[in-house]
Amino acid sequence: MIEGQSKELSRETHDALKRISTATLTTQLFKRGFRNQFIQGVRRVNQNGPRLVGAAFTLRYIPAREDLDHVGVFQDPEHPQRKSIETVPPGQVLVMDCRGDSAAASAGDILVTRLMVRGAAGLVSDGGLRDFDQIAGMDFPVFCAGPSAPLNLARHHAVDANRPIACGGVAVYPGDVMVGDGDGVVVLPRCLADEVAADGLEQEQLEEFVIEEIRAGKPVHGTYPPNEETMTRYAAWRRKRGTTDGAA
Repeated sequence: MIEGQSKELSRETHDALKRISTATLTTQLFKRGFRNQFIQGVRRVNQNGPRLVGAAFTLRYIPAREDLDHVGVFQDPEHPQRKSIETVPPGQVLVMDCRGDSAAASAGDILVTRLMVRGAAGLVSDGGLRDFDQIAGMDFPVFCAGPSAPLNLARHHAVDANRPIACGGVAVYPGDVMVGDGDGVVVLPRCLADEVAADGLEQEQLEEFVIEEIRAGKPVHGTYPPNEETMTRYAAWRRKRGTTDGAA
């Protein structure tokens, strides 16, 4: 774990991130020079499930090898995949590095159910998941590259947990903050999460006003991004709503 990653999220930041879209968060990260924090190739499995917010607990896979990866390995309680399922702290997200290989499942409904029962905040995998329909019906945020019936041992060898990984082309460090919605999953460096959440709430409020302006017939130019005249109307709109302090 790198410096600045160990501090737990405050309730204020956690609740704010539950309300902010990944689109807004990627914009806030871009303003700070971060261009590659959105995990590629994954989608939300349970479309009506809750939003994903939680610190990353990571698991890394390498390609499977026939002499090492057989069903007997799951009898070992120290098997990295099984041990990760049992040790992810409540409120954290299990993030799996499958090298973008979705030809086999990285987990199925039994392991996902165990995560949910233990109080994990969700699951993100750049590989596949089996029992896709069952997982899609759970009230638990899950993101992956798609459905895949073969068990993980056909393609994946679990190596270690809670180490830096790559997931969907993004570096994920233990303790990074994972936020997911219908667009996908963004990775927030823990050291930036508080300020990004605060500024993200302000951006969401401004964009709510901008959408109202566009619906009322205003052109994009001068409205998005807003010019001085639009910002004057925005200030009046905020005063009318009683949000002059910047709270959404």
